[in-house]
Amino acid sequence: MTSLNKPLQVSITGGIGTGKSTVCKIFSALSIPIYEADVRSKILLENHIGLKQELISAFGEKAYENGKYNRSYLANIVFHDKEKNKIINDIVHPKIYEDYEIWLEEYKNVKYVLKESALLFESGGDKKTDRIIVVTAPKELRMKRVLKRDTFRTEEEIYAIMDKQIPDEEKVKHAHFIIINDEKQFLIPQVLKIHEECNKL
Repeated sequence: MTSLNKPLQVSITGGIGTGKSTVCKIFSALSIPIYEADVRSKILLENHIGLKQELISAFGEKAYENGKYNRSYLANIVFHDKEKNKIINDIVHPKIYEDYEIWLEEYKNVKYVLKESALLFESGGDKKTDRIIVVTAPKELRMKRVLKRDTFRTEEEIYAIMDKQIPDEEKVKHAHFIIINDEKQFLIPQVLKIHEECNKL
């Protein structure tokens, strides 16, 4: 995966509420460039003309309301329909990867970069990276965090999201590094150890 003109590509993932963003803040403090796939996808959904056209073609004019991405409309369509969920993922994920590749061009001279992706395995991104970090946390703690952060969500909705994501136990099997974010173990030493390893590769 690595080449002479590309840095080591490290992806970080974990289920909802595991604390990926908190871990990324520590890496950011170490001056590691971070591509936030979820943030970038929202920007692309609003501004990428080709993506917009494909979504309208697949889901109708209501996919965009007054030129704005109609998140609630599409969420209602795809949330309980695996086939439609696959259609939207097959449209969106390649565009995110193209955007990431353009972003990566800016960091040819750094040792490694980090790509934060909640759906790394679900999108097939695990096959396009050099190393994988999986952030884990107990389900009860994850629920508590998400309820505090997303006050608009119910426990039922959060469990539905968790059930759609690949379980932590499965992700851990494919991880090169594991970060346990259970509020019992310190995060910084775990991040520093991975940072040191990635700088050696």
